[in-house]
Amino acid sequence: MFKSIKYILSLFICFISCNISYSQDWANLKRFQEANYSLMETAKNKNRVVLMGNSITEGWSIYRPEFFEGKSYINRGIGGQTTPQMLLRFRQDVIDLKPAIVVILAGTNDIAGNTGPMTLEQIRDNILSMVELAQSNNIIPIVASVLPAFDYPWRPGLQPNIKIPKLNAMLFKISNEKKIMYLDYFTAMADENNGLPKALASDGVHPTKEGYKIMEKILDKAISDSLKN
Repeated sequence: MFKSIKYILSLFICFISCNISYSQDWANLKRFQEANYSLMETAKNKNRVVLMGNSITEGWSIYRPEFFEGKSYINRGIGGQTTPQMLLRFRQDVIDLKPAIVVILAGTNDIAGNTGPMTLEQIRDNILSMVELAQSNNIIPIVASVLPAFDYPWRPGLQPNIKIPKLNAMLFKISNEKKIMYLDYFTAMADENNGLPKALASDGVHPTKEGYKIMEKILDKAISDSLKN
């Protein structure tokens, strides 16, 4: 309960601070700058993995910190972010850390319109740009499906239960075309309405511990298989 309240408060503080400094640091480039410098000064870890994403990725370290213990997984999720923001910070938060793998989990906030109107094609193209940036820098990209969501509590009525499957089909297609791995969280977690059941996401969007446990099995296998290849 304490962690849940702490996370909600952190998101609220982030929302306020982000809006105050929105024009000065739209992509929140300052968020990980110091941590990135520290990582760049350490010896290169040939198995380093960066998780690029939004609050779903950010919350992983809060709800399931034990999952990251003993692993060279670097969490670079920022709550509320959309793909154009992630694309803008991709070089400093991913490429400069010289990981072996980057896992990209993005798109749901674009559908919610967090930074303005976005078509599914524009979301796909931003993710494709991140994939191409990774590949051109000898980083293995893994594209994750967008998690199910029947509706957004902060932006109701946008039909993400219809749009997310369409976007995931696009992401699956580019994964095949680029010959990279596609993480299908959606199929493993969706209910009959293309949403997330309460047990896996109490608010219908952000995973609970049980939701993250499902994702962890899928992620660990994908990373292991990618490092072997």
